[in-house]
Amino acid sequence: MDLKLAGKVAVITGSSKGIGRETAAVLTEEGAVVILTARNEESLQDAVQYIKDRTGRTVDYVTADVTNEADAKKVIAFAAEKYGHLDILINNAGSAFAENFENVSLDDWQNDLNLKLFGWIHMIHAALPELKKQGGAILNLTAVAGKTPPANTSPTSVSRAAGLALTNTLSKDLAPYNIRVNAVCIGLIRSGQIERRWQAEAPEQSWEDYARDPKFNIPLGRIGDTREAANVISFLVSDAASYVTGTAVNIDGGSAPSL
Repeated sequence: MDLKLAGKVAVITGSSKGIGRETAAVLTEEGAVVILTARNEESLQDAVQYIKDRTGRTVDYVTADVTNEADAKKVIAFAAEKYGHLDILINNAGSAFAENFENVSLDDWQNDLNLKLFGWIHMIHAALPELKKQGGAILNLTAVAGKTPPANTSPTSVSRAAGLALTNTLSKDLAPYNIRVNAVCIGLIRSGQIERRWQAEAPEQSWEDYARDPKFNIPLGRIGDTREAANVISFLVSDAASYVTGTAVNIDGGSAPSL
């Protein structure tokens, strides 16, 4: 299927590693112009090289902290000034701070909301003037815990639930401008965090054996790969999904108890 992404301009936050970096690679393979952004310049440079090795193309990057409104505006201004338009915004920057409610400080709450909720808000506010010119797509990455929060997951599951509500309301507010807004809810996907857990729990096992351990209770029988997540994200921001908005797709191998 031709996703018709050639020439589309996409900004991806938190794209120096993991799913963000892999999504950037897939979009680049599909012909999109991709702008990476994250806080660490060295990691961004590594991501640029990774994508060049994969695709033969060089992508741009802007060092930025999405919790800072001025930085968010800087990223979008770079895209608009260099390429004249913006078609896709993917909000991927985030972290997973999970604890029992009684152990979470007010600073912990504020830091989590600043990154996972207000980071989205800053980027969307900055991007809207460009997206409204010709329509486009916003894709927010969150976690299945945002739909069905388990115990001891404050503040992260609460921030993610707020992000899902934001996604749904924005899909209605922005539909008149032909701006689609969707989310993906990530389950267990191979990442630096998961690999560290593997090395701490079972360094004697191969990754393949560890990823298929029944303790993870994944119906498809294994931990997912970043490429699998990136493929779904790329579809949702493409014209192939032109009638999809206001939804949150689970990418979790069937493990979430919610739809």
